[in-house]
Amino acid sequence: MFFNRLVRNNSVLPKMGLPLYRTLCEKPTQVVTYRSFEEIETKNKNTYLDMIHIFINRDNVYRRGHVEFIYSALKNMEQFGVHKDIEVYKALIDVLPKGKFIPRNMFQVEFMHYPKQQQCIIDLLEQMEDNGVMPDYDMEDLLKNIFGNRGFPLRKYWRMMYWMPKFKNASPWPLPNPLPEGVYELAKCAIERISSVDIQTQITTYQSREEDTWIISAQAPIQKDLLKRHDVTEPLYVEGPFRVWLKNQQVTYFTLRKNSKLVTTINEDLDDVSDIKIPLFGIKPIKKLTVVPSVHEQEDGTILGLCATGTSTKDSLVSWIRNLEKDGNPVLGEVPIVFTLRSGSKEIVTLDSTKQIENK
Repeated sequence: MFFNRLVRNNSVLPKMGLPLYRTLCEKPTQVVTYRSFEEIETKNKNTYLDMIHIFINRDNVYRRGHVEFIYSALKNMEQFGVHKDIEVYKALIDVLPKGKFIPRNMFQVEFMHYPKQQQCIIDLLEQMEDNGVMPDYDMEDLLKNIFGNRGFPLRKYWRMMYWMPKFKNASPWPLPNPLPEGVYELAKCAIERISSVDIQTQITTYQSREEDTWIISAQAPIQKDLLKRHDVTEPLYVEGPFRVWLKNQQVTYFTLRKNSKLVTTINEDLDDVSDIKIPLFGIKPIKKLTVVPSVHEQEDGTILGLCATGTSTKDSLVSWIRNLEKDGNPVLGEVPIVFTLRSGSKEIVTLDSTKQIENK
């Protein structure tokens, strides 16, 4: 409006020139909003990086709206399948202009110079940590060029570089990275992890006759021996489904269980001196022996086997019991078996990904 009034007076236009006037009167460049990510049909890494390059090229100097753009990009990372790609995270950090946010004195350092931009990158690093993405040294150089050596995002980076390598290999049950996409491979990894308490456990794959599906079974020689000595008048129980999580994937499994036998424990008070037995005077101490229970014998029951099936239905579990009977467990043909299956879990809706896990 200001320039339009000056043009009407014909006082400024001859001095500034028509090209400069058109440049000043042009509308400001619009930044890419979060709807641009959602409207893309082909969602992959290349299109995601193209969106970042488009935003940088539109305003290469000031890059107005960079905080809003980074937040919208973080929100849509999982839809593009780049939420575990460190190259994409570094491209998002590179959106911020260099040198402008570096504090110049100790007051700017302690009072979080440009807090909106620093908190944005801290949230980006938090999302990296949640997705198990470990930063590298190139990211440290990026953060130094943007926030200097005393920025809060750089402190967050140093803490991640200290703790994440320690926790990366701390688990005694390592998983392949990335996880296999097939359900069969995931179920096999889950059964191997659960049954690793006994190194003699044998993993066997059966094919169900009732249903066209697979069955992954785990049973140790000790479990077969416990099943062989089981009283045929007492029932066995097939229970489940239980959940086990492999990173962000869940697998359901079932167990074959029998009731535990109550073991009488002898509690002896070592401080009681009323009846002291002295072996030197011919009185032999009473020694009571008991069988040490195996790792499969727990207080709530004895686990005789476990499995995971492709359909998690009762028919597939019946086929599992029949295959166990043929595989060195003939007592299963004489013992009554009770299927105590729980109902399917309710649908779980996550606010971030809006994905549903349907009932089985």
